[in-house]
Amino acid sequence: MSLPPDGEAAPTGDLGWGAVAPVGLYLHIPFCVSHCPYCDFVVVAGREARGPANRIASFVRALEQELDLRADALDRHWGPPGTAARPLLDTVYLGGGTPSLLPTNSIARLLALVRSRFGVADGAEVTLEVNPGADERGDAGAIRAAGVTRLSIGAQSLDPKELRTLGRRHSPDDVAETVRAARASGLASVSLDLLYDIPGATLESWAATLDTALALVPDHLSLYALTLDDPDAEGITGPGGDHLPVSAGARRWRDQARRGQDDDRAAAMYELADRRLAAAGFAWYEISNWARPGHRSRHNLAYWEGRAWEAAGPGAHAFDGRTRRWNAARLDGYIAALTPSDGSAPRLPPGLQEPVTASGREAESAILALRTSMGLPPSALDRPALGPTLTWALEAGLLEPTRDDRLVLTLAGRLLSNEVFVRLV
Repeated sequence: MSLPPDGEAAPTGDLGWGAVAPVGLYLHIPFCVSHCPYCDFVVVAGREARGPANRIASFVRALEQELDLRADALDRHWGPPGTAARPLLDTVYLGGGTPSLLPTNSIARLLALVRSRFGVADGAEVTLEVNPGADERGDAGAIRAAGVTRLSIGAQSLDPKELRTLGRRHSPDDVAETVRAARASGLASVSLDLLYDIPGATLESWAATLDTALALVPDHLSLYALTLDDPDAEGITGPGGDHLPVSAGARRWRDQARRGQDDDRAAAMYELADRRLAAAGFAWYEISNWARPGHRSRHNLAYWEGRAWEAAGPGAHAFDGRTRRWNAARLDGYIAALTPSDGSAPRLPPGLQEPVTASGREAESAILALRTSMGLPPSALDRPALGPTLTWALEAGLLEPTRDDRLVLTLAGRLLSNEVFVRLV
C-alpha cells in the first residue's frame, strides 16, 4: 500500500493515527565512504558521498522537507508539540550510513529543525552514529555543540586482521582516538558496536577485542553476531522496499564468509562476552546490548517497549502503535519526491505501510519484551496465545522467574531465543 500524497490529511483508519504520538524520532543518513560487504543498511557510497559530485547537500534539503511534512501531519492530528496529546520527543537518533559525514552545520540545522517542529524535551537523548576513521568521525566538540548527547561508534572489531576481513577502513587506534575525542568534548555517553562470529576469528581474538574495548571505558556496548542475509531473496529490494539490492561483489563475499562461521563458536563468544561485561560493571538489558548504570539506549528501548516513533530518510521505519510505515530505500526517488526538479510542491517519498493486527501485536509485544531484561509479567502465562510457549520455555530452562516476579530469558534462552520467538508467532 502506498503512502498518501503529500499535504493530504490521511484517513485515521489508513495510517493508524489516533494510536499514540511519537516519543522518538529516527533520521536515516545513507552516506558512507565505502560500502562494507556484510552491510544491509540503506547506504550509498563512493562519489555520491565524497567529492565534487556528492549528494549530501541535496539529500539534506530533501530530509528537511520530509521533516516539515511529517511535522505538519502530526500538527494536524495532535496539535503542537508539548501538549498532553503530543509530548515532546524524549529521543532523537541519527543513524546510517555514516551520519558523521554530514557537515557539522548540517547536523546542527537538522537538530534545530527537529526542536522547532517536533519539540525536544529537556534532558533528551540525542544519538549520532559515527565511523571511527580519521576522515569520517567528525569533530566531537562541534557535534556536541550541535546538540548531540550520545555517540555510537561503529568499531565492529578491535583486531586489525578482522577489520580487513570486514572491509573496514579504520584501525583499532582510530577507535581509541574517537573515544578520547568524545570524552574530551564532554559528550555524556559513548557506545561501541562490535561484531562476533567474524570469519577467521577465534575465541582468543574475541577475548582480546573485548579486553581492548573495556580498556577504552565506554558506557555502552552493542554486540551483534555477524548476520549475512539475502534481502533480494526476501523480496525487500523492489521499488517500495526498505533495502537496496546486494552487489555481485558483496554476494560473493557473503557466500565465502558463511563458510567461515560457526554457531557453536558464536555461542561461546556470546557467553564469554556476557561474563566479562558483567564483571566489568555492565548489565545486559537487551539480547545484544549491555550498559553501565544510567547509559541504556533510551531510543532503542522505545522500540523494544513497543512505543511510537517517527522517522525520516531513505529506508526509515516509523510506528504509531497501530501501523508500521517505511520509506523506500532508493535515494533518487526520495530526493525527486521531496525536491521536485519541475518546481512542483514537495510530496512524501515513496514507501509502504502495513497495519499490525491484534494477534500480531500480542506476539510482537511479547517477543520484544522477552528480548529485554524486563521480560514479561507472570500473567502472560494465562494468555492463550502465549501460555503454551512460555510454559515450554520454562520447562526447557530457557525462561526463568526473577526475584521481582518477571519472566526473563536465561543465558541459554538468549542463545536460543529464536526457538522461543518462532513458537510465539
